[in-house]
Amino acid sequence: MSEATRILSAIEQGDPQAAEQLLPLVYDELRTLAAQKLAQEKPGQTLQATALVHEAYLRLVGPNDARSWRDRGHFFAAAARAMRRILVDKARAKQALKRGGGQALPVCDVELVAAEAGPDLLALDEALQRLEAEDPQAAQLVHLRYFAGLTSHDAAQVLGISDRTAERIWHYARTFLFRELTASRA
Repeated sequence: MSEATRILSAIEQGDPQAAEQLLPLVYDELRTLAAQKLAQEKPGQTLQATALVHEAYLRLVGPNDARSWRDRGHFFAAAARAMRRILVDKARAKQALKRGGGQALPVCDVELVAAEAGPDLLALDEALQRLEAEDPQAAQLVHLRYFAGLTSHDAAQVLGISDRTAERIWHYARTFLFRELTASRA
């Protein structure tokens, strides 16, 4: 059992010091993951990788959470999902502010409308929700590969499936998301 897995087990059992021991072990990997996610965002993102890591970590091991993780891979999958939720929430809040809190945009604000064009995190989130409704395992694989940055082999191990099955599901999920994102632009 790895040190991280042992600490995750201690967190699950309610050890208050365990969460403090976990952060130094996983911080660098979480920060790398956060930087990758932020690099995929549109320019102008004000959230820093450090802030994203801290917010995601608090959601994962906060005092009100009773989470259990099987192992390190499961923890990082949950971290990726938490980061996705944070980024989606920030994008929704930013979009609401840009749109005047529900008020109509002025006709002269052409640059803002042009900046909003194209696929974005909100469209991807909606497409992922539809994929999750149709095929939860495919959606989980997308979370592990795209948001957690795991390799196909590592994601297959977390899901308990063969590498070949993971590749087939990955191909299906990418096709599904491409179709959904293309349809949402039309």
